[in-house]
Amino acid sequence: MNVYLRPNFYFMESDTLVQFDNTAVAFSYKSDSELKKANFIFSLVNNPFISSVATSLAKVSLALRLPVKGLIRYTVFEHFCGGETIDQSDKTIQNLFKHHIGTILDYSVEGEETEAAFDQTASQIIATIEKAKGNPAIPFSVFKVTGLAAFDLLEKIQAGVKLTDEEKNTWNRVHSRVDSICKKAFENDVPVLIDAEDSWIQNPIDSLAYEMMKKYNPSRAIVFNTFQMYRADMLGNLKKAFAEATQQNYFFGAKLVRGAYMEKEAERATKMGYPNPIHPNKEATDQAFNDGLAFCIENISRASVLCGSHNEYSNQYLASLMKKHTISQNDKRVWSAQLLGMSDNISFNLAKAGYNVAKYVPYGPVESVMPYLLRRASENTSVAGQSSRELTLIRKELDRRRNGK
Repeated sequence: MNVYLRPNFYFMESDTLVQFDNTAVAFSYKSDSELKKANFIFSLVNNPFISSVATSLAKVSLALRLPVKGLIRYTVFEHFCGGETIDQSDKTIQNLFKHHIGTILDYSVEGEETEAAFDQTASQIIATIEKAKGNPAIPFSVFKVTGLAAFDLLEKIQAGVKLTDEEKNTWNRVHSRVDSICKKAFENDVPVLIDAEDSWIQNPIDSLAYEMMKKYNPSRAIVFNTFQMYRADMLGNLKKAFAEATQQNYFFGAKLVRGAYMEKEAERATKMGYPNPIHPNKEATDQAFNDGLAFCIENISRASVLCGSHNEYSNQYLASLMKKHTISQNDKRVWSAQLLGMSDNISFNLAKAGYNVAKYVPYGPVESVMPYLLRRASENTSVAGQSSRELTLIRKELDRRRNGK
C-alpha cells in the first residue's frame, strides 16, 4: 500500500474519498453508440503500430487533400473536440454541465506563423471569454502564447539575443494581445489560464503571466500561470512566484500539470549539451506534483489552484488535502480538470462527489486541429498504461450495460 508523507499528514490509498472505478457515473453522458466508438478509438490507440500507421495516413491524406475529413470528424475529432466553432461546441458544453462539469473552451489551432493568424487567435480567445461571461458552464478561458507569437521570437528573447527594431515592434504586438485578453477576462470576471510550453521559451511566457497577474489579480485570481512539475526546478519556481505575489500584494493563480514535452526536452538537452531539465523518473515528478498541490492548498488564502491531472492518486490526494484543511468541496479556489474524451472516471466521479471539475474542450477547423489530435494519439500511446486504462474502463461499462446492471 502506498503512503504519501507530508509533515503531520499521512495519506494512504485506503483513505479514498472518491470512487474512481464507478463506470456508470464515469460514462453517464455517453450513449451506447458513443461508448462503442470510444472503444474503437482507444483500441486503435492502444496498439502502437496501428496507431502510428493511422496517424501517418491521416497526415498524408490531409496533405494530399484526400476526402478524409468526414471520417476524422466522425471519429477522433468528435471524441476529443467540441466542434469546429464555439457555437458548434454548445452541445458538448450543455451535456457536460448536466453532470456538473464545466467547459474550458480551448481554441486548438496550432502551427500558425503570421501576424494575421495571431490576431485571429486573439479574437477567438476573447470570444471564448465573452461566451463564458456570467455562464457557470464555462468557468475558465485558456490560451497558449505560441498562438499569439512566433516561437522563434520567444526563443530569441529567452536566449538574450538582441532584437531588431522590427522584432521589438512585433513583441510589443504580442504583449498587446496578451494584455487585451487578460483585460477582457478581468472585465468579465472570467479566470484565464496561460498554458506552459517548452522550457527554452518559458521564461518570457512566465514574465508576461506575472505582469498580468500583478495587473489583474488585485482581489482574486483571474490570471493563472501553468507549472509543469516534471521540471526539476518547478516546485521552487512555484514557491518563488507565490512569494512574489504575496510581496507585491496580488492573488496567485496556479495550474499544475505534470508536463507535455518530455521527449522534446530530453532530445534538445542532449543535442545542445546541457542537463535535461526534467526529473530523472516518474516518482520524482509525482512527488513534485503532489508537493505543489499541498503548497497551494496550504496557502489557499492567497492562492487558487487548478489540478490539471489524469492521475487518480493526485486527484484523490487533493480531495484529502481539502478535507484536512476544512476546505469545502465546491470552494471556487480549487478545481480539477481533464481533457475531453479522457479520464472520465476521474472527472465525473469527482463532480458527482461535489468537487469543482472542468473539461478542456478543444475546438477549431478539423484540418487545423489535427496537430492537437495527433499529439493526443501519440501521448496516449507513449504514456504507460494510459490507453489501456481508458480501454479497460470503457469495456467494463459496456459489459455492465449489456448485463443490465
